[in-house]
Amino acid sequence: MPNHHIDRINDDIRRVLAEKLRQVKDPRLQQGDMLTVTHTETTNDLRHCKVYVSVLGQYDEKQLVCGLKSVAGYLRRELGKSLQLRYVPELTFQLDDSIAHGAYINRLINELDISHDDDDSQ
Repeated sequence: MPNHHIDRINDDIRRVLAEKLRQVKDPRLQQGDMLTVTHTETTNDLRHCKVYVSVLGQYDEKQLVCGLKSVAGYLRRELGKSLQLRYVPELTFQLDDSIAHGAYINRLINELDISHDDDDSQ
């Protein structure tokens, strides 16, 4: 049976973190074209939350992870102010390359030279 309460909490956490990450002035997080929170996974006891972050463009992975760890306390405090939760979860960040991978696959498909036959009915 799916836990809709946790799903709603995950959506709320993702929404708040995406908004607050745009306001962070850390230059390590200003790399690339766009920083996006793609998904969050919160444990049932609300003690831990894994945050999946995607970056488009060129970036230094080590600096980005260091910057995310640096602002985790601030983001957790902002979550506590924005959401009425019994516990504010510890945040751990995970890089998610699914958007970049999807863009790469889309570019490969667009580069294919496929001729379309107009006489398919024969």
